[in-house]
Amino acid sequence: MTTRRHLHRLTLAAAALPLLALTLAPTAQAATVGEAAPAFEVKSASGKTVRLADLKGKHVVLEWTHPGCPFVVKHYSTQNMQGLQKEFTAKDVVWLSISSTAPSNTDYVAPTALAAKYQTWGASATDLLIDDNGVVGKAYAAKTTPHLFVIDPKGTLVYAGGIDDKRSADAADVKGAKNHVRAALDESLAGKAVSVPSAPPYGCAVKYAS
Repeated sequence: MTTRRHLHRLTLAAAALPLLALTLAPTAQAATVGEAAPAFEVKSASGKTVRLADLKGKHVVLEWTHPGCPFVVKHYSTQNMQGLQKEFTAKDVVWLSISSTAPSNTDYVAPTALAAKYQTWGASATDLLIDDNGVVGKAYAAKTTPHLFVIDPKGTLVYAGGIDDKRSADAADVKGAKNHVRAALDESLAGKAVSVPSAPPYGCAVKYAS
């Protein structure tokens, strides 16, 4: 009986390994706040190649997103995300929305349809990037939609985490929330150190390819 139980536990442990590997994969090359942001080269929804190296000298925001996620819908239905995009792109900040949903996942939305959805929502990001293979997402350890990162003009990652401190999908929680991304950008644009450089991300899990 003891041997049988032992074998059963080993079988369960072995079965869990692929899931564990998938869970840990995005953190394997995790970007670190205070260090150089990982370089990338990726196509936009319109087919343009976007390179982080070409954006040096500007503040850059990376926003992981998926239109079917209720947490993303929370921030777009209230114009919270678009408001941030408009506010800071007007200050010469480059805002890149990124989809890392694998084409093999049932939640995948093709680039043209994805761009049309965000256009319908009135999004004002500089570009919508299509990271189908998840390389950029994994380099930054993007875990959720939304998950946001702020890079300063020197190419240093100065903020990583959730958009604010209200970790819910309730649109009513946008009002009164402490917006970490706005604070980080305001401080960095003013030449100050970011006082809250990281915060727990929240939202739907990024659907990477297995």
